[in-house]
Amino acid sequence: MGRATLIGFSAVAMWALLALLTDASGQVPPFLLSAITFSIGTGVGLVARLVMPAPDKSQKIPPQVWLIGIAGLFGYHFFYFTALRNAPAVEASLIAYLWPLLIVLGSALMPGERLAWNHVVGALLGLAGTVLIVTKGGGLAFDARYAFGYAMAAVCAVLWSSYSLLSRRFPSVPTSIVTWFCAATAVLSLACHLTLEKTVLPDGAGQWLAVLGLGLMPVGAAFYTWDIGVKRGNIQVLGAASYAAPLLSTLVLIAAGVAEPSLRVLAACVLITGGAALAAKSLFLRKPVVTESGAKA
Repeated sequence: MGRATLIGFSAVAMWALLALLTDASGQVPPFLLSAITFSIGTGVGLVARLVMPAPDKSQKIPPQVWLIGIAGLFGYHFFYFTALRNAPAVEASLIAYLWPLLIVLGSALMPGERLAWNHVVGALLGLAGTVLIVTKGGGLAFDARYAFGYAMAAVCAVLWSSYSLLSRRFPSVPTSIVTWFCAATAVLSLACHLTLEKTVLPDGAGQWLAVLGLGLMPVGAAFYTWDIGVKRGNIQVLGAASYAAPLLSTLVLIAAGVAEPSLRVLAACVLITGGAALAAKSLFLRKPVVTESGAKA
């Protein structure tokens, strides 16, 4: 379980590159960028099939798995883009970032899972650190005029947390199925682009490389490793540790010279790291089980 949790956390690390690469991709509209990058993400899955054991072709994928997967990947991005169009980015992003906390709390409803106080407190500390990152130390100004946008951001949080939790209920479904979730998301994103946006393609090799990077990692490999983590890892620890994504993203921007270091970032680092460590406490303090033969399990 520890290895699967680490694999799942690699998705969080890759999502930390999302802001930098998106900024470097130029003025490509959101749904077109989603269509291109999820097409690349589909390619990641197809290539992975060449080196991974072939899935059992006789295994039938339940219809609800397709619904969960496509609603999770496409639905999250659709409602997130809608939220940003209808509400200030700071408040909308913060509401959307309730998904790690919802994963931790929702895990209590999953078979065989036990929600402890350290999971909840760890997730709340992570949320507090995220508030510092997203608001840049400033205040929040929720305005009734943007209620629709706030609601769309809340739908984002519910969709992604639900996708993560419900995926855990189908551990036998191979991760390779994410390939087709990405393909469906690419097609639906293209349809939204043609309906809602004006086409603006990346300008120059640098912007195309940024788009390629997005498709290979944050919008590609990350969804495959996340699937492994939520199905086989410690989902409470993974949920709380997911608040590291906005912090790592800020640190990447600082390293790239796009943002400046500050005490706010240091405080967020302490809160998020402390929260993740607290959530993972049970992993390190778990007492070994001694069998009748005297061996430790």
